[in-house]
Amino acid sequence: MQLNLPNSLSLFRVLMVPVLMVFMLVDVASGDLVALIVFLVAAGSDWLDGYIARKRHQTTVMGVFLDPLADKLLVTAALVSLVSLDELSAWIAMVVIARELAITGLRMIAAAKGVVIPASKWGKVKTMSQMLAIAALIVEPRWLKPEWMLWGHKVTWYLVALMLALTVISGVDYFVRAWRRLEGPIAQDGRGDPASTKEK
Repeated sequence: MQLNLPNSLSLFRVLMVPVLMVFMLVDVASGDLVALIVFLVAAGSDWLDGYIARKRHQTTVMGVFLDPLADKLLVTAALVSLVSLDELSAWIAMVVIARELAITGLRMIAAAKGVVIPASKWGKVKTMSQMLAIAALIVEPRWLKPEWMLWGHKVTWYLVALMLALTVISGVDYFVRAWRRLEGPIAQDGRGDPASTKEK
């Protein structure tokens, strides 16, 4: 099966995950700057593959699976690396990762019932806040001086707080909308098994 351009960009994002972790965790010269560039390029490819898929009408089943998978792997890898570097509290990373896993599970349930739950503005803003907070944390040791404080907290503290708040809000919003669409039992076929979700 030949990959189209949007799916190729999603796959590129997946391949960038180990590269990001290497430059974040291995002590190499200017590793943090390289990690920042890798992260920003990978994050930019997320917007680009979505734009191309819509523009060229190249939305595919593989793309629906690969695109969110790439996003979650990228964010999870960055958060785990930041925790390892003591740049982020483990419980904050756990909240973000747990939210992403929960939403993925909910999407699978929705797919089993043939229900599509569209993205909301909260989800898009959440993603932007995650990218901004992670990028700031990557460069904090080099570029953000300890004395740069705002009301007793570092700038990154506010970015992380915003990321955490939007992660929870967007998660609750998604679950509420999903609950409304998924109420009721799964359709049964004549043998008492869940009805097939294959396209007719």
